[in-house]
Amino acid sequence: MMKKYLLFIFQFIIFNSQFVIASDNSPFGARSSGMANASVSLADVWSVQNNQAGLGFVRDISAGVYYDNRFLLNELSMRAGAFAFPVKGGTFGLCISNFGYSLYSENKYGLAFGKSFGDKLSAGIQMDYLSTKISEYGTKSVPAAEFGIMAKPLKNLTIGVHIFNPTKAKLVSYNDERIPTILRLGLNYKFSEKVFLAGETEKDIDQKAIMKVGFEYCPIKELYLRAGIATNPSLSCFGIGVALKKLRIDFSTTYHSVLGLSPQIGLNYIFETKAKKESN
Repeated sequence: MMKKYLLFIFQFIIFNSQFVIASDNSPFGARSSGMANASVSLADVWSVQNNQAGLGFVRDISAGVYYDNRFLLNELSMRAGAFAFPVKGGTFGLCISNFGYSLYSENKYGLAFGKSFGDKLSAGIQMDYLSTKISEYGTKSVPAAEFGIMAKPLKNLTIGVHIFNPTKAKLVSYNDERIPTILRLGLNYKFSEKVFLAGETEKDIDQKAIMKVGFEYCPIKELYLRAGIATNPSLSCFGIGVALKKLRIDFSTTYHSVLGLSPQIGLNYIFETKAKKESN
């Protein structure tokens, strides 16, 4: 009885919110969540999910973990891990994520590579393996791809473009069910060393566009304050980050006017690179 009840709740939320299922390829990282996920123009370890071009600007070996308790329901939780490893010609990235629970779950495994072309331009690509499991129906897996470009035409301006699943990979033949194709275009402008503003448009080719705006403020070196808003559906987002030498801890929460709060937490760790060791 309990399983049937949970499945009913799960299905209700899926069909009434675009921000639930993992196949929407929503951005990862509590830093991103605190800024309404306006992250297509940001470069950090989570670029392996948000825009692989950002990996080209990542110079340190980095790792991160992320947990999103969507609408305070464990059955809708997202768990993810990311790893970035710079090499001579660019940066490799690995991302693994899991969404759902025993009756329904989605998994994503992605291997990425990003390369910068000087200080102004970077490009990245990723190959994905997507798996969906529905209790009593089995598991279906499909390959997919995604790629992005990041440019810095002005000193404090960064523009990012990302396309997920351009080939519209088919999940099942019945009803021609396909993984969505999602396009994202955004930018961020750094007003000073303490403040930057990010904006983004996200468009699932079968859904209405989503607009996102977020900002980050660094009052002191160890502390980051974030906020943002998004449309379709309307979301209010807030976050805080604490930098402790090589470790950064990020907390955030998003508020949906109907479904309520979704808290997130992320841990990022930057390792000492080989290049830095050789310079010492």
